[in-house]
Amino acid sequence: MQDIMLLIQDPTAWIALITLIVMEVVLGIDNLIFISILTNKLPAETREKARRIGIGLALVMRLGLLGTVAWIVQLTAPVFELFGHGYSWKDMILIAGGLFLVWKATKEIHHNVDPQDHEEDFIANSATTTFASAIGQILLLDLVFSIDSIITAVGMTPHLPIMIVAVVFAVTVMLVASGPLARFIEKNPTIVMLALGFLLMIGTTLIAEGAGFHVPKGYIYAAMAFSALVEVLNMFSRRKRQKDKIPKH
Repeated sequence: MQDIMLLIQDPTAWIALITLIVMEVVLGIDNLIFISILTNKLPAETREKARRIGIGLALVMRLGLLGTVAWIVQLTAPVFELFGHGYSWKDMILIAGGLFLVWKATKEIHHNVDPQDHEEDFIANSATTTFASAIGQILLLDLVFSIDSIITAVGMTPHLPIMIVAVVFAVTVMLVASGPLARFIEKNPTIVMLALGFLLMIGTTLIAEGAGFHVPKGYIYAAMAFSALVEVLNMFSRRKRQKDKIPKH
């Protein structure tokens, strides 16, 4: 309790907390986009439940990993070397998660752009994308993003209470934003393709990070923000053209 009171009175601790909260929220966007796209493939009556369970699992996983900080830090130690680069467990987890994201995004893009089997794929997806399989896929990506999130937190502050507060706040933001984001994606089909493009880029970045090629996160999120802005302008343009086509009485 005394340590917590000292942290509350320490201005540098507050700066670390605010910075970490921003970082955790930004890192949570990747996770949230995947959850929104995946749960939108479920029946309408189970989507909200799946989103809440998926985000709840993300919180449990992050807090559980925080309880094993010493073990998490050891994940960055090289396990074997290949082509002059030492690969740690963290690297292998990032590569596996990146490959899964690339595969999932590519598969979904194919379903959206191939007119030959679009209807057949839609029927197949409705049958095979069950509640349990959706939760399983969310859990897999939660693990990847949670490890990345916690290692980021450990690198920014040594204080466990600050990490816990930042993680809980970030996951709460995800929980609040999940419904509106999923509904927005569902109502705007072109946004789905943009979001899938984001997942493809994030997956590629995870693979590159795991292979030892550092990609500054600022570049990734700047590209995502620019693409989103262009899509918003396109949406306004489409709506204006539709209004202009409506005959005036």
